[in-house]
Amino acid sequence: MSTSVQATPTADEAVHRRPSAGDRLTSFMPVIALVAIIGALTVADPDFLTRSSLTAAINTAAPLAVLAGGATLVVLCGGIDLSIAAMASLSTVFLALWLPDLGGLTTFAVIVVAALIGAVQGAAHVYLRIPSFIVTLGGMSIFASVALVVSDAGTVPVVDDSPIRWLNLYIGGYVPTSVVVAVAVVGALALVIKATPLDSWIKATGYSEAAARLAGIPVDRVKIGAFCVSGACAGLAAVMLVSRNYSGSPTMADNLLLPAVAAIVVGGTAITGGHGSLWRSLAGALVVTLLRVGLPIVGVPSAYEQILYGAIIVVAVALTLDRSKVLIIK
Repeated sequence: MSTSVQATPTADEAVHRRPSAGDRLTSFMPVIALVAIIGALTVADPDFLTRSSLTAAINTAAPLAVLAGGATLVVLCGGIDLSIAAMASLSTVFLALWLPDLGGLTTFAVIVVAALIGAVQGAAHVYLRIPSFIVTLGGMSIFASVALVVSDAGTVPVVDDSPIRWLNLYIGGYVPTSVVVAVAVVGALALVIKATPLDSWIKATGYSEAAARLAGIPVDRVKIGAFCVSGACAGLAAVMLVSRNYSGSPTMADNLLLPAVAAIVVGGTAITGGHGSLWRSLAGALVVTLLRVGLPIVGVPSAYEQILYGAIIVVAVALTLDRSKVLIIK
């Protein structure tokens, strides 16, 4: 695994860091990419720029946006959550199994359980001093295995989907409810963070954890909270997926991990932490979804998706990496 030697900014720099010219440039990157992709797809297929096509695209992006939004907080703190997709898959199984007994409370129960699991991962990272990469990589394996066991390695059908059917409705006949929920969740998180000291705490923690501790910031609680929110968002994404597929599966969300990471870095969030925003990850999720939808339109086989995501991640990290924090890359 690659490692790096990091420079240690002062406490004042960590708390009161001002965006650099590069930061301001990367903030426009997701919007530029989104406009460019829409333009390219419209040229390739003039029928793409229709209400039905755009509605289908944003509806597909909703679970990914929620998943990426929660994980963005972990990345802003300087960590990484590789378990979000496996946790979402496990949550789909829990939802399908619990719906007959819990009914309308199932959605709440699944989100709370996923949040608690995320908090446990955060606590393991903070108190056991284990890198977040290792903790969540282990969590990814554990969650995938538990999902296989509790589902008997098969799909769990939903007999009565009435408690979650509202996610498939359309507001005003045009806007999918799931899209409204995704935007509302990201917006609520962004508003709470911006209106409280959490904004400076999270970014200071990601910019320099050592300096943030010297400044009196409750770094441990901030990081555990970020993992907790990431888990909750994975649970909500699972509810959205089950509402569409009418079943839970131990692998239902597994193919969303790489797109979620791509959405975060395409959105301009620095993988080294300390710079980025939830709104940019929302735009990044739209970019990634349009790429998935647009590849077949321009004649690119779907088998090349993973290659494209890998290339996107490498390029986006190269553009957003805060090299002032990293002295040596190994």
